[in-house]
Amino acid sequence: MDDQLHATPVRLKHRVLNALMAPFGGWEMPIQYEGIIAEHSWCRSQAALFDICHMGEFLFQGDFATSGLEDVFTFSVQTIPVGRSRYGFLLNESGGIIDDLIVFRLADDKVMIVVNAATAPNDFTAITERLRGGLFTDITAATGKLDLQGPLSRSVMVELVGEEVATLPYFKFMTMNILGAPAIVSRTGYTGELGYEVLIPAEKVCELWDLLLSDIRVKPAGLGARDVLRLEVGYSLYGSDIDEATTPLEAGLENFVNFDKAFIGRDALLRQKEQGVTRKKVAFKVSGRRSPRHHYDICSAGETVGNVTSGVFSPMLGSGIGIGFVTPELTAVGTPLTITHERVSMEATVCELPFFKDGSVRS
Repeated sequence: MDDQLHATPVRLKHRVLNALMAPFGGWEMPIQYEGIIAEHSWCRSQAALFDICHMGEFLFQGDFATSGLEDVFTFSVQTIPVGRSRYGFLLNESGGIIDDLIVFRLADDKVMIVVNAATAPNDFTAITERLRGGLFTDITAATGKLDLQGPLSRSVMVELVGEEVATLPYFKFMTMNILGAPAIVSRTGYTGELGYEVLIPAEKVCELWDLLLSDIRVKPAGLGARDVLRLEVGYSLYGSDIDEATTPLEAGLENFVNFDKAFIGRDALLRQKEQGVTRKKVAFKVSGRRSPRHHYDICSAGETVGNVTSGVFSPMLGSGIGIGFVTPELTAVGTPLTITHERVSMEATVCELPFFKDGSVRS
């Protein structure tokens, strides 16, 4: 392993399973085991287990208003009910997305913030600089995280931790003991399927990994399948579809911005809203099985009008799909586009998100 790469506690388990390992966000991560298509199919029909220990986790405790935490994100922390979580953004002064993240309300004065792996150090610094009080700590190294995703995940979790977990609605979580350790089980995920994210002390995560894989309904899945799964349901990937040069308005994610509250980047977004965006996210389906790739050009009438930020072959649609950014007038559903790269050329049509609409996520 490259000495510069971090390793999750589950790394040796991946080696035993002959996983293809590769760098991702500064970590050595499993890309695939049996194969991307097979793992994708298992997640859509059974229950797939993902090692997500590379994600960052922070704890904040204190008064949300006087500490300044309420003004850090594009959503209100104070209005999240205890036991629920909320998705949104940490922005820069220009309205660009420093990171997309989820905040879990643990108590009246306590939250956990789950962030992307590659951005975690920068996120921690950015949040720290904006706080005026409270206790803010990075618990990433002490925290393990496994995601169990797929239509059978509920029955697997019920057998593991009890019937109570079956009552969890989407974006709600519960705290409990698993393997004798304090854990959080959250009804969230990144696949478009029914699923759970389990946060547990790092020293227990390998034991939990083995226990879940002892169930014949569960198979491991890597980041390759995860990328196909998330794109089929239109979820953005930080570093590809969103970044510090991209605003939520350009990325079609305005629903996760509460303009009725203060936050850093709000003034820039209001100006952009008034003036109009010069580029906008677009989803398209390719007329064939070829995959559009990151950085391929998007063309219209022989002119380059944007670029692809994510693209894969979708097993559920049987064709290539992708998202990218183009001028706003080319985002209407049905608009023809051409995706090009060197000698590659594919005809595509603008479509609605999500590409795949029949997942079990809200079951």
